[in-house]
Amino acid sequence: MLPSIFGENLFDDFFDDDFMRSMWNRRNPLYGKHAKNLMKTDVRETDTTYEVDIDLPGFKKDEIDVDLKDGYLTISAAKGLDKDEKDKKGKYIRQERYAGALRRSFYVGDIEPKDVSAKYEDGILKISLPKEAQKQLPKTTAIAIE
Repeated sequence: MLPSIFGENLFDDFFDDDFMRSMWNRRNPLYGKHAKNLMKTDVRETDTTYEVDIDLPGFKKDEIDVDLKDGYLTISAAKGLDKDEKDKKGKYIRQERYAGALRRSFYVGDIEPKDVSAKYEDGILKISLPKEAQKQLPKTTAIAIE
């Protein structure tokens, strides 16, 4: 177990140099080393729908796109940050916010886009997808012999 201060590992800065970053290539420029914690998703099944809740904190509604194509539901979020912004009260000691984009896809089958509803509120994207009607197998299994 490694000691940590304020939720960060003391060895993060050691593994954060250019050599280690190029070796592991694990850093996402949007939220740095914490990017693996983004777009956490809960999927809940009801009698008639699948309810998908996706955490997208810090994004505005117009920075999020939901697309349904070829049976894949794709959620994209892009954020811009003005790096030329000057702080008149001083200089930045540490800056962890970046510009970038996130994307996640789920296979949902043959669903019409008009049947899907989405709502973004308090940093959570809520998507409701209808369940496909289950195909009934024929009750008889006998095969006629000619």
